[in-house]
Amino acid sequence: MTSSDDRFFRLIRDFLLVHLPKHRCCSPHTVKAYRDTLQLFRRFLQEEKHVPFPRVTFDHLDYHTISEFLEWLRTTRNCSVTTRNQRLAALKAFAKYVAQEDVALMAVYTEVSKVRAQRVAQAPVSYLSESALSTLLAQPDPATPRGLRDQCLLVLLYDTGARIQELLDLRLRDVHWQESVPCVYLTGKGQKTRVVPLLPPTVQHVTRYLERFHPAPVAPDTWLFYTVIKGRTGPLSPDTVARFLRQYALHARERCPEIPLRVHPHLFRHTRAMHLYQAGMPLSYIKDFLGHASVSTTDIYAAADVNMLRAALEKTYADPARREAPIWTDNEELLLQLTGLG
Repeated sequence: MTSSDDRFFRLIRDFLLVHLPKHRCCSPHTVKAYRDTLQLFRRFLQEEKHVPFPRVTFDHLDYHTISEFLEWLRTTRNCSVTTRNQRLAALKAFAKYVAQEDVALMAVYTEVSKVRAQRVAQAPVSYLSESALSTLLAQPDPATPRGLRDQCLLVLLYDTGARIQELLDLRLRDVHWQESVPCVYLTGKGQKTRVVPLLPPTVQHVTRYLERFHPAPVAPDTWLFYTVIKGRTGPLSPDTVARFLRQYALHARERCPEIPLRVHPHLFRHTRAMHLYQAGMPLSYIKDFLGHASVSTTDIYAAADVNMLRAALEKTYADPARREAPIWTDNEELLLQLTGLG
């Protein structure tokens, strides 16, 4: 393939602008992740291989170059194994797409597929106990506008088990707090929408928040949680949530030392799933509640609850020291009868 072959650039454009957003219905965040990977690969070729972007061809998508790219991510950008595997998966997705578009490029996909992802040790699931959760949720001051907003957001984050971006993407039309069964419509990965019911205490928080931040009449496509910068209204950012959550966790830890050092929005999702599992909800229900594509993803919560595992073991455990003696002990006549010798 020569530098004059424009298929590489044309297929990149179609992959990012047509295939991902329109055919696979990927969210803008997912498309950005793929774009970032291709941008990093371009930077690697330019900085390490001295290949300017106009001269890049499919010949550069080979086993050795991609392996070197992953090593560059590790040494130069200090990327974790998980991040490097994500970048590799993005390149494989692109290679698979170009092979589907042009059978002559099947060799590219075959070459990229040779690169194996690294094994990642499964870290134990971190979650908050009920006392730690209560202490943390009590930190915002609902008497202030910001405290009212922050507390409502955190309560809703826990009650729905939503990913932070799913929650921040909510519009007023997605929140049905006055229905007979109050609920929210969350749109997750792959643009799949799921309905999550709201418990009465959460409805109270949402109602107070809406009365303060969204007095009627309000357009239904208005962001539920928003920020105003220089007179322009936009959605609240995940970085903003992570920042105020760290501050609340720092103060909450003074009262409840069991709150972990690293508290992040996704911790509320893990916490909700674990509390549901501990309450006896089947994993198949938790899978649908969280919006997982497969129950195998939800299995991490079953493996994480040490207390439930211990309780199950205790039910099956018999102390040899307390085991009752057989009924034939010291009864030779009965033993002979039982064995057929009597």
